[in-house]
Amino acid sequence: MTTTMQAPKEKAGVKARDRIRAFWLHLALIPLAALFLAPLWMMAVFSTHPESAIFSANPPLWFGGSFGENFRGLQADTNYLRALLNSVVIASLYTAFSMLLTSMGGYAFAKFDFPGKSWLFGLILATLTIPTFVTIIPQFIMIARDMKISNTYWAVILPTLANTIGIFYMRQAFQTVPTDLLNAARIDGASEWRTFWQIALPVVRPAMAALAILLFLASWNDYLWPLLVLTQKDSYTMPVALGTLIGLTRVSWGGIMVGTAIATLPFLALFLALQRHFVAGIAGGAVKD
Repeated sequence: MTTTMQAPKEKAGVKARDRIRAFWLHLALIPLAALFLAPLWMMAVFSTHPESAIFSANPPLWFGGSFGENFRGLQADTNYLRALLNSVVIASLYTAFSMLLTSMGGYAFAKFDFPGKSWLFGLILATLTIPTFVTIIPQFIMIARDMKISNTYWAVILPTLANTIGIFYMRQAFQTVPTDLLNAARIDGASEWRTFWQIALPVVRPAMAALAILLFLASWNDYLWPLLVLTQKDSYTMPVALGTLIGLTRVSWGGIMVGTAIATLPFLALFLALQRHFVAGIAGGAVKD
């Protein structure tokens, strides 16, 4: 009887300690969150003020009324809306095609046995050790001289479609899919493509959502490669267009702040929409052999 009465008290005590621990943890994390959010807040505030206010002795901490003026200057200098559209199209196409290729590669390495599988996977991972600057010149020659597709979307998209990180990540995700589930689909007469598309992919949907965010972010923020292969103003992506605002004698800080603030919105919306899947996918993709 006494033991039965003590059990609820012990559980209540554990819950109370957990709540206290969570309270102090959140209290400690609030200043850290504010530290990370401060640059984003100042970026949004500065985008609504003229440059004279940005560099004043007492910089503003609240929104002003110069956002429209800054945006009109940005649009006149860079054709920003066209650059933003180019970035949306390129990042979306890159994310879709790269997810397809890396998923197929990860599925093959996770669920098929073939000669040289371990060696080939090790070779793919070894490409991570190759610096980008070693391959960027051969890539430029291939894209600009041999394929002659400079100033097109595909010039930016093609070189890094089958990226190593994506293949590795999806391999880890597909290893969590029960092989018996795939064999059952094959026994029922499903083709290998149907097994992959309708059985395996839905199981790793959280991992795919996380990968989509990572790929979209990588393409959205890419600067060096688009700078090399996109030489016409109408083909610029958003980072390249913003880079033109930094000159030798003049820097348009108001335009940069407006452009950067607007550029954060599409990715922020994507992340908020897939946040739950992103966290689940990151955790699921960490499964080891």
